[in-house]
Amino acid sequence: MPWTKILIEKQGMDFDEHSGQNLRKLTYPEAIREALDQAISYDERVFVMGQGVDDPSGMFGTTLDLHKKYGERVFDTPLAENALTGIAIGSAVAGMRPVYVHNRPDFLLLTMDQIVNHASKWRYMFGGRSKVPLVIRAVIGRGWGSAAQHSQSLHGLFMHVPGIKLVMPSTAYDAKGLLITSIAEDNPVIFIEHRWLFKHKGHVPEEMYSIPFGKGVVRRAGKDITVVGISCMVIEALQAAKILDEEGFDVEVIDPRTLNPLDEELIIESVKKTGRLIVADTDWKRCGVASEITAVVSEKGWRYLKAPIRRIGWPDIPTPASYVLEEAFYPGVNDIVETVKEVINEKKR
Repeated sequence: MPWTKILIEKQGMDFDEHSGQNLRKLTYPEAIREALDQAISYDERVFVMGQGVDDPSGMFGTTLDLHKKYGERVFDTPLAENALTGIAIGSAVAGMRPVYVHNRPDFLLLTMDQIVNHASKWRYMFGGRSKVPLVIRAVIGRGWGSAAQHSQSLHGLFMHVPGIKLVMPSTAYDAKGLLITSIAEDNPVIFIEHRWLFKHKGHVPEEMYSIPFGKGVVRRAGKDITVVGISCMVIEALQAAKILDEEGFDVEVIDPRTLNPLDEELIIESVKKTGRLIVADTDWKRCGVASEITAVVSEKGWRYLKAPIRRIGWPDIPTPASYVLEEAFYPGVNDIVETVKEVINEKKR
């Protein structure tokens, strides 16, 4: 199937998702389901596998009833993540385009040999003659009491590995467009969704469209400080920006959309304008995505900085289970508001 034509002719366009009252709107899970539905229908090589993809709830609604429509091309898998990832890689190398769905990123730790030692390196080792068009979906989140072994955000680990594309959409529009691009990609893609985004609705065109990797977007323009949000932290940053606007602080919010490739130019251009940077991530700070973005700006945009860069992320402890401890563990709107004030009011050293 000519996926290249789809990518060229139907690339998604940036726009204000909240403008226009008559625009068609879908929830985040509905957008993902529509992308899968259209991809499976478009290309007979696409299939979906994973735990619970044929359950009544359809993995939070993202695969709802697709097994009824496509039969054996959407199927449940046993609790054997390492072996099943090997099967998915093998089918991809053989010419299929599998989408392997994981309930949580924690289970990806059982597949690290397959992902890091095989999928990510296969095309490089064979000089580009062998493709690995595999998409691995995983859902992160909080508030379900899953604690230290079922609530981890591990995208920092995968950003470290060359050969893997890493996607973290924050809107329903991006979720559909980037999933289409991921399925069309000839390299392995890890596609991470945050459960807290599933309640959000946004404009999603009915037709098939794609969003290019490595192209972030300015979610809110501002002149005083740049806040780069990762996944659901984009929403938190936008809410914080509204609060801060009432107090006279003009915040620019950047959504990278993909972490590998990363739109470094967009981030640096924003910092060049504002002179200040905060990176808000849904992950631990140490050796994570926030650290990498901080390093990039420190190396390539240090001359524009008016104040030290600040990171917002999880404290350096395992993820707690109780709701009370979760409230203390996870950063959000208030943390961004306070950090913005601290950075803007701090004199340049």
